[in-house]
Amino acid sequence: MNFIKSGKSAIVHALFLALSSNMTQSMTAFARQQAEQEWGTLVWEIRSVNHRYLETNIRLPESLRAAEGQCRDLLRKNLSRGKVDAQLKFTPNLASGSISVDQDLLSQINLANTEISKLMPELQQPTTLDILRWPGIAQESKQEAKNIESALVTLFKDCLQGLQEQRQKEGAHLKSFIEQRLDSITSIVEDIKTAMPDILQSQHAKLKDTLADLSESLDPARLEQEMVLLAQKADISEETDRLQAHVHELRSILSQSGAVGRKLDFLMQELNREANTICSKAVVIETTLNAVELKVLIEQMREQIQNIE
Repeated sequence: MNFIKSGKSAIVHALFLALSSNMTQSMTAFARQQAEQEWGTLVWEIRSVNHRYLETNIRLPESLRAAEGQCRDLLRKNLSRGKVDAQLKFTPNLASGSISVDQDLLSQINLANTEISKLMPELQQPTTLDILRWPGIAQESKQEAKNIESALVTLFKDCLQGLQEQRQKEGAHLKSFIEQRLDSITSIVEDIKTAMPDILQSQHAKLKDTLADLSESLDPARLEQEMVLLAQKADISEETDRLQAHVHELRSILSQSGAVGRKLDFLMQELNREANTICSKAVVIETTLNAVELKVLIEQMREQIQNIE
């Protein structure tokens, strides 16, 4: 695999980063990249899951630990949130002649293995590949080590790009899921607003009928005032207006670039507050059922938003 990016591939990489920054991204993804060279094989695996902040864990063979800083910087520059675990597996090619074995360490390993075999003869003996993976057993020349470090950083960039593509792809699914729920919420709110005038008029008529027998003993002005107060308490126009405003803001945030998960999560709390108020002020069963459905939709969105960067 050629680790020197051509001008064309560099442009494609830059375009990908520019486009992905304008899309909703998930924090859950996995990517794997492998490269084979004359001195051995490199395999990067990167996993990420949802997390409140960016938490990184990079595992490298001890002999290649010097490249950890570059890899960590790349993660910080390209990701904003998520718990990220990155692991490099390096299998040297001893046949190339560029890698030597630490003879003293090999002798110690062999001695320890002999002692263990005496105590536990049923254990399977380690293979040559198992021994080569032991930290510090394989030693490269300084120049060869530099070449390997350069190659592993380049391969890490490719693997990180693959991770971002997966996060972007999953993010598109999450965005579609949320937009479907927003459509349902919009429809329910419109139904509530449409039915509200008739509901208030019906409540007004019921109150009049109930108090008809008492109207002679009550002050008409006071009676009308109490009916207005009751109607105001049952009026949920402010709550439905705020719900519509929050839905509009959610759609706007979903189209923004960068990390938007926290903004979305905050608006879920606001949506839930309005739905609770509508439920408490409902005077007919239809409004109560609509409010319950709103709460179900909001909870479904909230669970998925936990995965958005």
